[in-house]
Amino acid sequence: MYRVLLAAGVLMLLTGCSLNSSSLSSGFAGTDTDTSSLRRTTSSRQGSLGGEPTARVTTASATPQKFAKLDDKAPQGSYERAPPGALGDRNYSATQLDADKARELINAYRKEKGLKPLKLNAELSGAAKAHSRDLAKWDRISHYGSDGSNPWDRVKRAGYNARLAAENVGTGQASIDEVFKGWKESPGHNKNLLLTDAEHMGIALVQDPKTEFKTFWTLVVGSPL
Repeated sequence: MYRVLLAAGVLMLLTGCSLNSSSLSSGFAGTDTDTSSLRRTTSSRQGSLGGEPTARVTTASATPQKFAKLDDKAPQGSYERAPPGALGDRNYSATQLDADKARELINAYRKEKGLKPLKLNAELSGAAKAHSRDLAKWDRISHYGSDGSNPWDRVKRAGYNARLAAENVGTGQASIDEVFKGWKESPGHNKNLLLTDAEHMGIALVQDPKTEFKTFWTLVVGSPL
């Protein structure tokens, strides 16, 4: 993960991760432990960004995939931690998530591009919340859960029968505007924000002042079968 040092500290965004039926990319390269496809790019001053995703779509002819099992662990090298004290001087007293505002931001951006709006979905919000809680528990940024799960696993686990699913993650940002700006400026994240066939979204923020990262944001977008 390429790091950008800011006067206020270190902000990190892990690449928008979306998956397709033929490959597992952006850190999920065909098996549940292969991280060889993790690619790194320099971000703007909004934070640190990872590689480029491709959308995962389920089709009737899709080749069966090997997914992470619940007894797996997040592979070494698939997550990042913040340096001690890196964000200690940032003020998070006003940090909060308004899911409706987040939806409005995303939908206004999609409207600019001629795309249909997304609706908030309880299952995708549950998947996002569970992942943010897990990242906060381990104080790291990753698309792998501590049990080895990938975004597709978590969407399925939450009860969303997905045809398409994608995930953006960010840590250290103090507002939805800040994390949203970073996502728009990253090609991988931006692709997920503008997925043509997406219908639903879920978003979550978990805050923990005892962690180095302080804030853990997860956005999940998808469309059902």
